[in-house]
Amino acid sequence: MKIAANLSLLFTELPLVERIVAAAAAGFDGVEIQFPYELPALRLKEALAAAGLPLVLINVPAGDLLSGGAGLAAVPARRAEFAAALREALTYAAMVRPLAVNVLPGRLAEGVSREQALETLVSNLRLAAEEFQLLGIRLLAEAINPLDMPGFLINTPAQLDELLRAVDHPNFAAQLDFYHMARQGLELPAAIRQLSGRIGHVQFADCPGRGAPGSGVLAFEPALRALQGSGYRGWLGAEYQPDQRDTRAGLGWLADWRQTLAALG
Repeated sequence: MKIAANLSLLFTELPLVERIVAAAAAGFDGVEIQFPYELPALRLKEALAAAGLPLVLINVPAGDLLSGGAGLAAVPARRAEFAAALREALTYAAMVRPLAVNVLPGRLAEGVSREQALETLVSNLRLAAEEFQLLGIRLLAEAINPLDMPGFLINTPAQLDELLRAVDHPNFAAQLDFYHMARQGLELPAAIRQLSGRIGHVQFADCPGRGAPGSGVLAFEPALRALQGSGYRGWLGAEYQPDQRDTRAGLGWLADWRQTLAALG
């Protein structure tokens, strides 16, 4: 397993292009960026090549989700907007070649039943999985805890499991975020077992607080052992809120994680 820096949260004291250089210098194996679209795709491609780092993950544009709205993927009246966001992501991904692309399911929209939202989400995910398969890029969706994001449609491993079964596409997998599971009091090894063989990407932060490993009480080693035991050999995305202005000052955990991963083989 390799470790990627999420540049939407880490090294934000620097411009985006300089964050890539900083991540490489700090010893990360790759990077992920939630929404990189403000940076021209060619510029990002050149910066990644210069730093010698792969782009592990980006998100499909999510509309008004981060400003408190329902987003795009599970809103029947926004199918056309989702299709436009998908086209934007496909065009961008064709240039920067991320290993995977994540679709945020979004919140349950006002006046929409859960059944209608899930039907729309499944349809949109099938379409996206098919389109990204043509590029050789894996499609993902994640569960987010309802405490930090009230109304989010997919919260638990069980709901993510149901979504995987409903979409039923070989190019669609789960994105499992340790923090979002722990925030709900869910056991990480149990979540990994439930989604075993269908996890396409993992993200992590400590809990509570969503800080760096060691800033909270989350036991990461049993989760990493469970991942290893499940056959997962993919990426681990560091998606946490640094507690210092200088991200580099809070990277003491990275060497410890490398030792743990090396011991796991």
